[in-house]
Amino acid sequence: MVLRPLVLRVNLPRISATVSSHPKHSSESREMTRSLHHSKLSRRIGAIATMASVLLAGDAVFNKERANGFDFGYVVPDQTIEQAESGIRAHARDLLDVKPLLESESWKVAQKELRRSSSYLRQDFYTIINNRPGNQRPQLRQIYNKIFTNVSSLDYAARDRDAARVWECYNNIVIALDDMLSKI
Repeated sequence: MVLRPLVLRVNLPRISATVSSHPKHSSESREMTRSLHHSKLSRRIGAIATMASVLLAGDAVFNKERANGFDFGYVVPDQTIEQAESGIRAHARDLLDVKPLLESESWKVAQKELRRSSSYLRQDFYTIINNRPGNQRPQLRQIYNKIFTNVSSLDYAARDRDAARVWECYNNIVIALDDMLSKI
């Protein structure tokens, strides 16, 4: 059995824009060019088909309702400061309404309700912070961080069913919300 080296061939065709140095290999080089063109074309078609399916099925794939996770959309696109200020008290109350769920140790339901209500509060509070004068923002951002750090900690504590940590975080949230409502 004779092995022919594939890389070290003496008569490799040289393809240039003007003249081919080996005319007898021109059909070979044309075939190679066609196969390269075909593979690039099929990759492009595959990429286009993938992108089209993701874009067309975006609602089914990226459905926020099924995720039950935190919503990281910080602002509502057309929300005014008046809307944010009017809704923030109701959303703060909704956040505190998870207390009965925590008392009954309904951890999963409490987590879902905590995530839902905190996302609305986050959007309103962020809108308010952005519309305040620059000298008031650092203090409000600090309160914002206290609230949502404790919300995340409460979520993790509920997941781990750590009742002591849950109540510690809940009490910290109550204090921070009172501080927030007094400043707005």
